[in-house]
Amino acid sequence: MTAPASILFLCVANSARSQMAEGLARQLFPGLRIQSAGSRPGKVNPCAIEVLAEAGIDASGHTSKSVQDIDPATVDLVVTLCVEEVCPLFLGQAERLHWPIPDPASDDPDLTPGQMRARFQAGRDEIQRRLVAFGRERGLLP
Repeated sequence: MTAPASILFLCVANSARSQMAEGLARQLFPGLRIQSAGSRPGKVNPCAIEVLAEAGIDASGHTSKSVQDIDPATVDLVVTLCVEEVCPLFLGQAERLHWPIPDPASDDPDLTPGQMRARFQAGRDEIQRRLVAFGRERGLLP
């Protein structure tokens, strides 16, 4: 398998999983074009920014973007991160991977801030694990 020159991460709101994947991938693969988007963009979840900061990544300037605003010509690989939701469609000839990662965001009022942070940390760590494995498989990492 060849290494892509650009990667697009997709989820529904482009607020948590795809934002974390974008930040982590930029750190791991500095020579690649890394983008993220969603089918119904909202705003970047503060917990995503917080757990990326724990990993030394400043995502405070990240914004949620619509998949409609992504030029297919700028994408070699699309990684969808949805589990139970319907992932956005991306029309283009890019290679596609699906990494089903549960959405760490929740409206459950019984979750404490610590439990919410733990959900985001688990999502971040799983995305990191998959990115490292992908990077090794594609020759992007030693």
